[in-house]
Parts: sequence; C-alpha cells; structure tokens
Amino acid sequence: MKVILVEDNPLVCEQVTRTLQAIPGARVVKVAGTEPQASEWLSAHPDGWDLALVDLFLGQGHGFDVLRHCRTRRPDQKAVVLSNYTRDPVRQYAREAGADAVFDKSFDMDALVEYLVQFSLARQGAPAGSP
Repeated sequence: MKVILVEDNPLVCEQVTRTLQAIPGARVVKVAGTEPQASEWLSAHPDGWDLALVDLFLGQGHGFDVLRHCRTRRPDQKAVVLSNYTRDPVRQYAREAGADAVFDKSFDMDALVEYLVQFSLARQGAPAGSP
C-alpha cells in the first residue's frame, strides 16, 4: 500500500509515518505539506499511490482541493481525511469533496489504523480479517 501523506505538521508526519511502517505492506511514497505540492505530485504520479491521507488545513491551500483532485483516481485508490476538524458540516464537506473516510487525529487513531490494516490486506489480496 503506497501512501501519499498530505500534512504540514512535521511531528504529525513523523507519528503517522511510524504508524504506517508498523502496517505490513504500507509505505509512505510522498509527504506533501501544501496543496500545490500534493496536487502536482498526484498529477505526475496517477498510479504511484494507493491511499492519500490528507489533513484539511495545510500550510498553503487546503485538503478539500487535494480531495477534489483525487476524484479522478482509480476505483481501487482511496482518499482519507485525518484532521482535528471533523465535526459536521466539515465531515460532510470532506465526503462531498471526495473523501472515502474521515478520521479525527485526537479521537480516531485506532479506527484509522484498523482501516489502514484492512485496506492494506485488501491491496495484498488477503481476505479481510486475516492475520
């Protein structure tokens, strides 16, 4: 599972990267701290990623534009929001912009890890719930 991490906080990038390294088959292929960096990389590498993990508020631009950019992805690619701002209507706007799932950085990390594990297993062709 190739992940593009769209996050401008270096500490969060480090924590999420460490979390991803613990998931079999997962690896970060790109870290982008701004919307332009993320969108340019996604345009240049349409098949270079399986999952976009996107914060909504970035140093330049915002994750909603990254999500909209991901709308042209293949059906097997996923765009997931990881943000501190997940209350409605933000959660609804993220889904409308193209998010497949929305997780809160403060409260949903276990759920995010479970989502990532299941997605990674599916990418590897293993049945869901397999060790």
